[in-house]
Amino acid sequence: MLKNAHLAGIGFSLIFGFSYMLSKVALEHISPMGLIAYRYLMAFFAIEMLRLLKIIPINLKNRNYKTIALIVLFQPILYSIFSIYGINLIASSEAIMMIALIPVFSGILGGIVLKEAPSIRQILFILISFGGVVYIQTSLQTVDSPSQPLGFLLVLLSVMCGAIYNVSSKSASKTMRSIDITYYMMFFGALTFNILYFTTLVHQGTPLDYLINLGNLELLAPVLYLGILSSVAAFFLLNYALSKLPAHVVGIYANLVTVIGIFAGFFILNENLYYFHFIGSGLIIIGVYGTVSSKKPKMLIKEDI
Repeated sequence: MLKNAHLAGIGFSLIFGFSYMLSKVALEHISPMGLIAYRYLMAFFAIEMLRLLKIIPINLKNRNYKTIALIVLFQPILYSIFSIYGINLIASSEAIMMIALIPVFSGILGGIVLKEAPSIRQILFILISFGGVVYIQTSLQTVDSPSQPLGFLLVLLSVMCGAIYNVSSKSASKTMRSIDITYYMMFFGALTFNILYFTTLVHQGTPLDYLINLGNLELLAPVLYLGILSSVAAFFLLNYALSKLPAHVVGIYANLVTVIGIFAGFFILNENLYYFHFIGSGLIIIGVYGTVSSKKPKMLIKEDI
């Protein structure tokens, strides 16, 4: 049902909304690469346990290597690297605002690759939502901010990777189930980042830190959230939504992540919140509502898990 797909969109938006704030907390205790490694390690353990207990069925016989490789390259590998290093250089609320650019790129790529060009009405609301982000970003230049330009560039690159992933996952949903896509993402994310992180620790002469870090409860709590909820649960919801809805419609839910992230950074991390955050967030919400409530063309709905 399309209703379930939209609920999935709201679900992954809520989870992702707090992930940037918790990433910022975790980065006070560990390097960006270490955080990514532990996040996907926890994520893979969680989804593998669910598979072994037969709680969720995973089809490991689907070996469309080209499709799988394209997805995992952009999400989680490139997206995670660009985003986590970017977050380390700018405020979490500022990083989360840029996530609203994903539907812009998703709409363009979806129209070219998937022939899912948004309607004129949807384009209008996407631009309203995007305008909210631009307004906030422009207004930030009038106040003091410790953020570095390189951080914004890295987050922008992660946004582009996120858009490519949205379109790739949507295309893959024709031959693969959303839970199978999620499983491969967690597996290759855990394998890639843990090899890179452990190699770095060995090079630094501190390989035991790989285990010692997990004894830090201030680090473990956000890692568990990022690994189990932000990686497994949220990506399953995202992949499910992408299998039922056009890429640009799913992408617009990313703008809700922006609003949630702004206020999470304010209330929990005491990051500054100005009047333009409220105005910009209002434009973002209007854009989200207008896009998903606009009349959509009929679609074939594929049974999935």
